[in-house]
Amino acid sequence: MAAASGTVRLQRCVVSPAGRHSASLIFLHGSGDSGKGLRRWIKEVLNHDFAFQHIKVIYPTAPRRPYTPMKGGLSNVWFDRFKISNDCPEHLESIDVMCEVLTDLIDDEVKSGIKKNRILIGGFSMGGCMAMHLAYRNHRDVAGVFALSSFLNKSSVVYQGVQKSDGVLPELFQCHGTADELVLHAWAEETNSALKSLGVSTKFHSFPGLHHELSKGELEKLKSWILTKLPGETVRQNE
Repeated sequence: MAAASGTVRLQRCVVSPAGRHSASLIFLHGSGDSGKGLRRWIKEVLNHDFAFQHIKVIYPTAPRRPYTPMKGGLSNVWFDRFKISNDCPEHLESIDVMCEVLTDLIDDEVKSGIKKNRILIGGFSMGGCMAMHLAYRNHRDVAGVFALSSFLNKSSVVYQGVQKSDGVLPELFQCHGTADELVLHAWAEETNSALKSLGVSTKFHSFPGLHHELSKGELEKLKSWILTKLPGETVRQNE
């Protein structure tokens, strides 16, 4: 049974900006990982933290819950899946509960003075899927969404939510390895094409030979894109 919304406060690992905090990035881990684990993994790939002058990077940890692909074993996952496939129903009960829990995290940033259009949401694998649900169904006024090695199910309610939207939608940035055997490259391409056909502006980068993992080139591309969406403030000189 999923935890009731309003009772869960997520553990979070934070990389503070070097300068004045004017934007926030929420980076969601994949299944079975943690916020600290994702930060450590990225640091190993880059040989330094994923850090910015003005952007706070937040790595929350998903609560432990029974996970069907592990035969009901407990794992740190954002939601349950019936199986790891793009051709099955979504476990909406657990997804919707976590959308509410993660909304509290967004609200915390807004309360600290960060505008919604200065917040980016994304993640790796399951984290990227969770970010797409969170942004395109509940928070269409964020600065952008990124999904690394991620996908949406063919009949995802995200598509229905986007279809009903009449406003501007956040841009989607995707990266995916062509050698990924857990989440197929084709699943990510289908997700991208479907959202693009519904009016979402998208960027898709394929990485030849990359498996279900992060790479330095991928993270560098992501960082460049983040800075186009969340630029630092221009300092005005006194005339």
